[in-house]
Amino acid sequence: MRSGHAVSVVVPHYGPPELTLGLVHQLRTQTHEQLEVIVADDCSPQPFPEVEGVRLVRRQHNGGFGSAVNSGAAIAHGELLLILNSDLTITPTFVADLVAAAAPWQPAVTGPLIYWVEQGRDELTGRHFPTATSSALEWLTVLARHRHRRALTEGIGNDTACVPGAVVPVDWLVGAALLLPRDCFEAVGGFDESYFMNGEEVDLQRRLRDHGIPSVFLGTVRVEHVGGASSDPQRRQAWAIAARHRYARRWGFGRRLKVALGAATMVNAVTNGVRQLAGREVDAATVARREWRLAMDQVSEQ
Repeated sequence: MRSGHAVSVVVPHYGPPELTLGLVHQLRTQTHEQLEVIVADDCSPQPFPEVEGVRLVRRQHNGGFGSAVNSGAAIAHGELLLILNSDLTITPTFVADLVAAAAPWQPAVTGPLIYWVEQGRDELTGRHFPTATSSALEWLTVLARHRHRRALTEGIGNDTACVPGAVVPVDWLVGAALLLPRDCFEAVGGFDESYFMNGEEVDLQRRLRDHGIPSVFLGTVRVEHVGGASSDPQRRQAWAIAARHRYARRWGFGRRLKVALGAATMVNAVTNGVRQLAGREVDAATVARREWRLAMDQVSEQ
């Protein structure tokens, strides 16, 4: 696939328009010539303004990331679909570089190295498909301080082969920046809109894998990502675990996930109880009740 192929960029928008406007400006100065820019306003309380050269879709209801991308993709014309979070910073050659790096692998889902600005480090954007075990390991409070260790990093689902400069096939890539053929996206029905936030990208890539479309990490191309720093951490956690339950039900390990998370929650309760007795600022009972509701899938994703 030649690097000159047409690319339709879809940027979901929700919230203050400044970040999205900044990314749109960067997209309009890209060196890649055949570029269509689409902003999907997901019924934002602060609507995205009309901008010359940008196709704007205004959704009537807030449906989350996947719904917004689907709405934008529905009017796209490019052979390649590039899905970008609004809080990215890209260089003028980003699109051309990404398309060129992806060309030998097409048809495929590809994504760049993402630098997490808030944390001052590269994100591990290549992942292994989730399992009940990986979810439980991630849920365990007692292991949190050991996540820098490679074995545990892998155990909770990260692919540690995804380092700067590496180009490697992975199970799936986080959805902040994804490039794939538009016809492949359409062939599997796009994102599953029953996911509100989180999980939709791994579900999409698992369905694409079943159709012979791999996911490939392109560590030779880089973007910067704010990473949802303004969102409430507890709300983000609720979105993530609700999406994990939905994914597990779809792919046949819903009951195992509940058992694993329930066991991990009990371990957390004991750990937090000891921390509270030692004078740490934690309400073990309150945390346990909240974690149990999340583990048993008793918290709405929205």
